[in-house]
This record gives sequence, structure tokens and C-alpha cells, in this order.
Amino acid sequence: MRLPKLTSDDYSPRQREIADRIGGARGGQVRGPFVCMLHSPEVCDKVEALASQMRFKSSLPERLREFSLLIAARFWDAQDSWNAHLGKAHAAGLPEAVTQALAERREPPFEAEDEAVFYRFCKELLETHLVSDETYAKAQALFGDEGMVDAVACLGTFSMLAMVLNTFQVDLDPAKRPFADMQDYTRTAPRAPLG
Repeated sequence: MRLPKLTSDDYSPRQREIADRIGGARGGQVRGPFVCMLHSPEVCDKVEALASQMRFKSSLPERLREFSLLIAARFWDAQDSWNAHLGKAHAAGLPEAVTQALAERREPPFEAEDEAVFYRFCKELLETHLVSDETYAKAQALFGDEGMVDAVACLGTFSMLAMVLNTFQVDLDPAKRPFADMQDYTRTAPRAPLG
């Protein structure tokens, strides 16, 4: 990792307060991007609150929340994020065929309409920075106004966390290489668009 790893002995009182809250909500310890973000405790506090809202309390079903996390992880090539959430996405009902295709940057073989529409919405927003009227109308019909806002907020939040992981090169598990075009934090093939 590019930033020094903080231990509990290094924490300021504010960092300790935030670390205790994050650890309590996320299985007892600070992990992933929040290890980095603790270097800026006020940013960490606000971002973690937003990430918790989007991950656990969004109006979108858990399956689509986890899907948005994987879409952002693949778009940004955030292997740590992908590895941390692939099993959670499958447990929430996202098919392995969909995640395998996403990992390989192929068009996923969707059986569920909401997954297909959600993917198209996220892909358009990430790759073109816009969403077509047709895609927006289909997504809005399925997810409603609150769901549309939550979809953008999920994608944006999870993209920011992916950028933190990549920028500060959070430690990767050498046994888990989810993307054939990445070796650690180096691209081994030209970057292709999502499928």
C-alpha cells in the first residue's frame, strides 16, 4: 500500500472514533478503502456513511446494489473490491454467468430484465457519461424516481471507493486474480470497454 498503514496506536482521537464505528458496522475491523481514508478522518467519516447507506439501505434490491459495486469494480479494474464482493453478489442472487461475463468484459447473458436494464444504465453512464432517453425510461419504469437516484449514487460511491483502492494500491491477495488483463496494479492488455 502506498500510504503508511495506521495501527490503533497511531490513531488520533477522531480516527479512533471513526475506526471503532466502521469496525462495529463492518465485522470488527477497518478494511479496504477505509484503511486509506482514515488518513483524512472527516472525509472517511462522510464517505463511509454514504457507502453504508448505498450498500445496506438503498431502495434498490441487494442483488442490484452488489451488481453496481461489481460493475464499478470492473470498470475501474478494482480487483480488491471485486474479490471482496463477488461472493456477496452471488449470495444475493446475481448469477455467476453474469459476473463471469462482466469479469471478461463480455455482454452478460441476462435472464432477469431488471439486471439487463440496470447494467445498460450503468454501462452507458460510465462509458459515455450520459444515459439515453430510451435506457432512462426503461430503468425509471422498473426502479422509480428514488431508485434512479440510488442507482447513480451507488455507482458514484462505489466508483470513488474503487479509485481509492487503485490509487493507494491496497494490498491484493496474490491468489485471487479476477481479471485476465490485470497483474497486480499493472494493465497487461489494452483496456477494452465493458461488454
